[in-house]
Order: sequence, then C-alpha cells, then structure tokens
Amino acid sequence: MEQRPLGQTGISVSAFGLGVMTFGGQTPEEDAFGQLDRAFAAGVTFFDTAECYPSPISSATQGQSEAILGRWIMSRGIRDRVVIGTKVSGPGSPVGDMSHIRGKDRRLDGENIRQAVEHSLRRLKTDYIDLYQVHWPERVNPTFGRSRYSYIPDKSRQVSIEETLLALGRLKDEGKIRAIGICNETPWGAMHYLSSAERHGLARIASIQNSYSLLDRSFELGLAEVAVREQVGLIAWSPLAGGLLTGKYGLDGQAISGSRSSDGLVHFSNDRRRATLAYAEIAKANGLSLPNMALAFARQMPFMTSVLIGASSLSQLEMNLGALDIGLSEDVTRAINEVHDRGPNPL
Repeated sequence: MEQRPLGQTGISVSAFGLGVMTFGGQTPEEDAFGQLDRAFAAGVTFFDTAECYPSPISSATQGQSEAILGRWIMSRGIRDRVVIGTKVSGPGSPVGDMSHIRGKDRRLDGENIRQAVEHSLRRLKTDYIDLYQVHWPERVNPTFGRSRYSYIPDKSRQVSIEETLLALGRLKDEGKIRAIGICNETPWGAMHYLSSAERHGLARIASIQNSYSLLDRSFELGLAEVAVREQVGLIAWSPLAGGLLTGKYGLDGQAISGSRSSDGLVHFSNDRRRATLAYAEIAKANGLSLPNMALAFARQMPFMTSVLIGASSLSQLEMNLGALDIGLSEDVTRAINEVHDRGPNPL
C-alpha cells in the first residue's frame, strides 16, 4: 500500500484509509474486527472515526465506533503501526439531534474541544490521537447537500476559527494530538485556518476531509488548488457516492435488499442516473468494476492524501480492496472527464 505524507507533519498515511462510521451500529464488533484485520493485512494503516459515530447517530450508540477501533488496536498490539483520525462535533447538526453530546450548547471552544479529546482518548484506549479534525464548521456553510452559498450572519456567540485553532494547538503542545485537520470546509474556511496559523503562530492544519466521488467533484472548483499549493491534501469521504457507485442501489433509485437506505442521503435523480450509467459503461468497456474504477480515479488525483473506504460488511470491503492494484489509463481518465464535463457534480 502506498504511503503518503499528511501535510507537513512528517506523518504518513495509507493512500486508502478505512472509515469506521458503521462500527457499533450497523456493523457489530465481531464483524468490525474482521474488517479491520483484513484492511490492515492489505496495507491500510489509516483509520478514521468520530466522537458522534456510529451512523445513524444515536445517543444509545454514540462513541461505539471509537471504542471498537480502540479495542481492536489494543488487542492486536499495533498502536505504533496505525494512524488514528477522529473528530470533534461542533454546534448544530446536519444529521438530526445531537444534544446527547455535551448538550445543546456544544461549541468549538477550548472547554468543549478538551472534553471531546479526553473522551475520545479514553474510548480509543490511547494516549494520543494522530489526526484530530473539526467535523464541520461552527458557522453555517454550503456543505452536506446545500447546492449554493447563502449568507447567514454569524451568531453573536460564535466561536472564531482563531479560538478553535488556539484550543487545538494547546492540545497539540501537550502531546494529546499530533496533527490537526478540518472537514466539510470551504476554500475561505481552509485559507482562514492557514492564514490564522501564520499570523498568530498557531498550529497549521494538515488535511481537509470533504466528500469526493465521480458524482461530486466540487472539491476541484476551489479547494483542490488550496490542497496542492498549501500541502493540506484531501481525505475523501463517500468516494462511492453514498452507495450509488457500489451497486447497493438499482439504477431506478430503489435500495437493493440489505443495503443501508434509511438515512435519506441517497436519491437517484435523472442526472445522477445518466452519469452513473455512463461511468458504468466506461468501467465495463475496460474490464473494471464501477466501484473499483471510482476508487482508483479518486486515488490518482494530485490533491489526494487518502481515500476512505467505508464498508458495512467484509464482502463489501473485499470488493473495495480490489482498487488497490488498479491504475487507470489515460484513455479511461479522459473518458471519465468527458462524462463529468457534460454534466458536472450531479450529486
């Protein structure tokens, strides 16, 4: 497995990482251990979770994804051979009520972040977190399915990026976290983190975790240049477009029996259906599966640090790991770009 630098930190992560957001929910612990063992055997060393997981979010299961990952790492004795990424939840929620996490006044200030880190360390059974990420901004921004930016004035009590960065920097200085990342951010947000760090001598972000897939390449519109020029590469979530590129959903938009479709995040519009059919034809013509082609395409992008594979079963993970040995030809890449250019970002 190719190892890639995590920003300017000196840490290396595997080109494919494993997202564990279903562990402790849809995926029971025994099955999760099987997936973790298989991924690690294939060379995956980067494992990504969050304090609010598993998904769907629930007060009854909150923290179980971190706890399962921590128990697996401890039982295998491999803490020094893996990179753990986890996240702090900010105010508001794109996925429903999350008041069970530090109450309704959850913020991205020093007190909340320190409490979140301490709880994550305990669940992960470790003394340090390799990559600690802000799961979403405190301000409202056009992520999680919003199609455009709409200005909404900041709240009077909104925590500034500088204050968040200062809190993260203190924990980094204490050795509780090694590197800092942001998620679901905009070019303005990423550059504000970077300029604040430079102006005030604060810790520098190492990565941006946003969605990226054949059906959603919006990262390339502004953040890709930031990632390349500032050395804060993308950690891509949902590289299979929430299941649309896996075969979990029929091309009529109906969920195939046994798939996870209750979260309401996946819908097959005509534009998405046309694009998916076109990508499927490219894959078939070149002897590839659509999921493996999609994952290989994401991996080869110059701004990519790691592509997060998420699987709810060992068989799905095996399918996804098939992308490890695939390199796409110039002809395949050109054909993919032609489909994209005809109808960009239908997701």
